[in-house]
Amino acid sequence: MSGFVLSRQDFKYRNAAAFFIYFTTLFSAGMIPAYLVNVNILHLNNNILVLILPSVMNPFNIFLFRNFLKSVPDALMESARIDGAGDFTIYRKVMMPLAKPAIATIGLFLALGYWNEWYRCNLYIKNQDMYTLQYLLYNMLQNVEKMFSEQGLAALGIQLPGETMKLATAMLATGPVLVFYPFVQKYFTGGLIVGGVKG
Repeated sequence: MSGFVLSRQDFKYRNAAAFFIYFTTLFSAGMIPAYLVNVNILHLNNNILVLILPSVMNPFNIFLFRNFLKSVPDALMESARIDGAGDFTIYRKVMMPLAKPAIATIGLFLALGYWNEWYRCNLYIKNQDMYTLQYLLYNMLQNVEKMFSEQGLAALGIQLPGETMKLATAMLATGPVLVFYPFVQKYFTGGLIVGGVKG
């Protein structure tokens, strides 16, 4: 929705709002202030929302959506406005169906980001029932390497299946993405608005 607002030419403060969003990509607060805000102010430690909320308003996704909507001809919005549609109707019934490639791309980026999330889980989640799959796989690999080094198995010449385990965890981590990707890939092709404007 913010990408749609920033793409509108009649929004008076779109450049200031775009700069404010873009500024956060250049100068972020860092890990320590983010941790203090998430734990002390928002109280998201040991909460599943700490894995979801920080990625919701991603500036890259906002600008990606804005740039896609800028390619949609203004005549479509003008014709919808002549037919009596308001801003929310134009957004919901005109722009969103045309923005399926951008929505699919952003959805794929978010899905991959959530699927590969292990670092925030390491920082904020202490309850083992809420661990992500990637963090569980990371812990499993760390435990195998620790067991191999502490037990002195290397000195005895005993070989643990370290590489096999790494490859198995890699297959487990990428398998659902390989299944999910073909269903989203068909929306990457452009050209949905070809023929939408006559003349």
